[in-house]
Amino acid sequence: MPPIRVLVVDDSVVIRKLLTQTLSADPEIEVAATASLGKIALAKIPQVNPDIVILDIEMPEMDGLETLTLIRKQWPRLPVIMFSTKTERGAAATIEALTRGASDYVAKPSNVGSVVLAMERVREAMIPKIKALVPRGPRVAPVVRLAPVAAKTAAHAVLRLPAKAVPVELVAIGASTGGPNALSIILPELPAEFPVPIVVVQHMLPTFTQHFALRLAAQCKLEVVEATQGDALRSGCVYIARGDFHLLVSRRGREGSLVLNQGTPENFCRPAVDVLFSSVATAYRASVLGVVLTGMGQDGLRGATAIREAGGNIIVQDEATSIVWGMPGIVAGAGLATQVLPLERIASEILRLVGKPAATPLISSRAK
Repeated sequence: MPPIRVLVVDDSVVIRKLLTQTLSADPEIEVAATASLGKIALAKIPQVNPDIVILDIEMPEMDGLETLTLIRKQWPRLPVIMFSTKTERGAAATIEALTRGASDYVAKPSNVGSVVLAMERVREAMIPKIKALVPRGPRVAPVVRLAPVAAKTAAHAVLRLPAKAVPVELVAIGASTGGPNALSIILPELPAEFPVPIVVVQHMLPTFTQHFALRLAAQCKLEVVEATQGDALRSGCVYIARGDFHLLVSRRGREGSLVLNQGTPENFCRPAVDVLFSSVATAYRASVLGVVLTGMGQDGLRGATAIREAGGNIIVQDEATSIVWGMPGIVAGAGLATQVLPLERIASEILRLVGKPAATPLISSRAK
């Protein structure tokens, strides 16, 4: 297979050199060209025909957001990874880029002490994302061998329709690569009177999750907040998992609340979708609706199994509309999805399955 062709766009000579050396050391990757400005990058794309673009956010004349917007107009399916700082300003700009259609982001290393260590940090973060966004060879749905109980549940999941007999009391969503854009499409479609709470794990760094919650809040009719320890679950409210903290749900009677901890990362992630899904399956049993959106890796497989075994349902985003069909693909490949849907149909299906509020509705998010 030919190597993955990368266009590196950054106004810093040092960063361009760092990225070129780091990426070129991998035999499956070739830095096809570099550009110091957004307008130069736009001119080089048709010349070098890259498979993926690494794009700095803070650049003179035309910043990364403007450049991304123009890339999306002319090359809507060209993968773009934003290379951003961990500062408040960098985090806000990165979230804006992700909701505008950037495929993913990597934070620039800071205070690492040496160039060698900086290159290693970039290599560990960047290369797996490049390879996930530009897969080599035919894409096939992952096949998973399940434990006997899970296999029985999976087979049953293929045959039955989503249950309407058990009212949905909670929606749990898991996402990774491409998730911010997917969530910015789904959540604004839900009404302010949405009758149940929504809990979300989006793989994201600390600082970034706060900006992501604020960005979604500005787009949505629902209330959107970053999750806080002990928060009572309220209908019509979306809780975004805090970066570097697992998010769990506990329940006493009809009252649900949030639990945050810094337990061991699962699937190399904290927050992890598996942790959230497993907790909601325990707390809400068959009245959970799980949603697995675009993302690399297999986070969510174990948790989706728990939800299905508890009698709940799982919607999975389809391959055609996923930036990376890793997380949703492995759940679908295991037979755990009750429905596999394109992104644009997920919000309407959530509304259909949630339906009317239960006879004793949860506290409204407007009643504070």
